[in-house]
Amino acid sequence: MLFLVAALMLLGVVLGTVAHAPLTFTAVTAVVIAAWLGIFALRERHARRRTSVH
Repeated sequence: MLFLVAALMLLGVVLGTVAHAPLTFTAVTAVVIAAWLGIFALRERHARRRTSVH
């Protein structure tokens, strides 16, 4: 329960920050985060394929 409260508070802080940031900064940051998550997903998929073959 405490984790949920902390996560909601952090989300509120982040959304509050984004609301005051310029739209271009928000868009660039969103693209960077999406690219980072995409690269992470591809690396994880590649690593699981390599370790699952015996």
